[in-house]
Amino acid sequence: QVRMVESGGGLVQAGGSLRLSCTASATIFSMNVMGWYRQAPGKVRELVASITADGSTNYGDSVKGRFTISRGNDKNTVYLQMNSLTPEDTGVYYCKAVRAVTYWGQGTQVTVSS
Repeated sequence: QVRMVESGGGLVQAGGSLRLSCTASATIFSMNVMGWYRQAPGKVRELVASITADGSTNYGDSVKGRFTISRGNDKNTVYLQMNSLTPEDTGVYYCKAVRAVTYWGQGTQVTVSS
C-alpha cells in the first residue's frame, strides 16, 4: 500500500519561506508524476506545481518565479521550495503522485500571516 508522507507546513510571515517535502513510501517503482496542489477555504483545489520523472515542471500562474519544485534522487520524493510567501498562499497543501493510479497525501497546512 503506497502511502504519501508530507512534512514542512507551518506558520510564516508574509515574505518568508517554507519548504515542503513528500515521499511516496512502500513502493519500489518510480512515480511518473509528482506534484503539489493547494486548497484555500471556500475555494477549489488548484495546481501549485508538478514534475515528471524526466524533470519537466509545470507551475500555477500565481506561484511562477516564487516556488520551485524538485525531486529527490530516489524519484519518489518531491520538494516544494516556497519563497516570497503572501497571505494568498495560505491553504492546505496536498501532495499527489501518479503511477497507473493516483495517490494523495493527507495535506499539510500552510498559513501566511500579513
